[in-house]
Amino acid sequence: MAREFQRGHKAKISDLTAGTDLYVGVQIGAPGLTFDISCFGLDANEQLTDDRYFVFFNQPKSPEESIQLLGAQAGDTESFRVTLDRIPAHIHKLSFTATIDGAGQMSQVSPGYIRVVAGGEEVVRYSFNGSEFSTERAVMLGDFYLKDVWRFAAVGQGFDGGLEALLKNFGGEVEEEQQQPAAPVPQQGAAPGFAPPAQAGPPPAPAFGAPAAPQAPAPAPVPQAPAPQFTPPPQGSTPPPAPAPAVPPVHAAQTIAAPLHTQQPYGQPPHAPQAPQPPQSYGQPVPGQSQGGQYGYPQGAPAAPGPYGQQQPGGQYPPQHHQPYQQQGIPPQGIPQGIPPQGIPQAPGLQAALQKFRETPTGQRWTPQNEQLMRVDLGNNGTAVLARQGSMVMYQGKVEFSYKGAGFKGRVIGNATGQEMQLMRCTGAGQVFFAESAAHLHPIELQGDGICVSAENVLAFDETLQHEVRRIEGHGIPGGALFTMLFHGTGTVVVKTQGVPVVLPVTPTTFADSNAIVAWSAASQVIVSSQVRLRRQAFPGHSGETVNLQFRGAPGNFIVVQPYEV
Repeated sequence: MAREFQRGHKAKISDLTAGTDLYVGVQIGAPGLTFDISCFGLDANEQLTDDRYFVFFNQPKSPEESIQLLGAQAGDTESFRVTLDRIPAHIHKLSFTATIDGAGQMSQVSPGYIRVVAGGEEVVRYSFNGSEFSTERAVMLGDFYLKDVWRFAAVGQGFDGGLEALLKNFGGEVEEEQQQPAAPVPQQGAAPGFAPPAQAGPPPAPAFGAPAAPQAPAPAPVPQAPAPQFTPPPQGSTPPPAPAPAVPPVHAAQTIAAPLHTQQPYGQPPHAPQAPQPPQSYGQPVPGQSQGGQYGYPQGAPAAPGPYGQQQPGGQYPPQHHQPYQQQGIPPQGIPQGIPPQGIPQAPGLQAALQKFRETPTGQRWTPQNEQLMRVDLGNNGTAVLARQGSMVMYQGKVEFSYKGAGFKGRVIGNATGQEMQLMRCTGAGQVFFAESAAHLHPIELQGDGICVSAENVLAFDETLQHEVRRIEGHGIPGGALFTMLFHGTGTVVVKTQGVPVVLPVTPTTFADSNAIVAWSAASQVIVSSQVRLRRQAFPGHSGETVNLQFRGAPGNFIVVQPYEV
């Protein structure tokens, strides 16, 4: 029986099958889109140092034929033959990828899979669909990698850019288009013969055999597009240089919508008003927001409220706040009674001393009042909010609070993984203020994408968001794994940190202490790089560090680290 893998699952090939002559099938498709499916043979540094091991429709096999492109068959869009015991010693990884030829996004793909077949019998399958991706134009589906022995990993990692950008990422070269020869047609005779598995059961070492064709009519094979601009140069030759294509971020929509600092430090003079500017990356202050007036009270022309989770350009008021204070008859909305608005002369005293701490009204759903206090307006769109029990410090209006149970299954998973959240449900019409232990609070708006956050760092989130426990594999960890919470969908999650965090891009050499990491992008690949010690200072000279996590991912992935260890 075939094993069903989820993204990130890994296993030794010897645990799946005794054979080493394997069939790899990929099924992927979308209406109106054409896909290029390739295999990259990478060295120990995950680089394509030998172009002869880039196997695609214009180069259908490696020199010793350990990797062969077979074409569409048995219901698969593309298939390969991989003979692991014939792969040369300098090849440490085989990465199977799918890229869109032309316009389109991976979010459009229909349910597909990558599977491994030994002796005609399917031994492992990883299924995926378009909801796992966003604006990416390529995806790394699965890897065979050498770590003492050959292993298989379900990757499912999106990559923004086409085949050329993916080739560039692996260190390959792209030639000029005018130097391309005509694309040769793969010879059907190069494909090995197929043999069905023996009726008495699979032999100790299964011979290579393609899977049996399904009873239902197989879908029509996707026509292959003309050769891309890459043509493998002859061995030993130097291809002409070509400009590197620009690689845009993985997600076109901003994941982080609110700045980490929206208020002026208490007692500091305000900045001059600035023109509206687009939101910056998570963790960076946004110029022009909540800086037009003193202590978060902006000034300027009125503007329509933006989508919740994003501050109005320049932090502007609704129109009624620009009328003379005497003409309104009542203080502006959100200003406490008895405290005059900005710009009106006032005498020194109690009200003047409290003026800098007054509420910040913006007309948005989530509004930071300062670095440690967050307000949510339940009457904005009627969506309920789930928050950590005991985190409410004040509320206004008709708000109801109820216990939010996780159910029997949720309690079992939470107790087993340490990712249990004791939540309350906030509904009604009014405003609720949240805080906990003076931690720094950061609203993160998700627009169909996802983010991984430890349950200990979650304060509140919209009920529209989906959340689940994600496992981080690690052989040196007691119990075999670490766990985190994955939030995805559309809505806002409020993350709390001890101190001001820092956001770093993910590179092949990005490591973080598991006690200091707060969050990371959902598309990042996480690997445990050191073993757990039972306690710090376990032996003389020990560094005191417990578990280090290594992060890998395409450009645009990030991690968030706080200046504090849990």
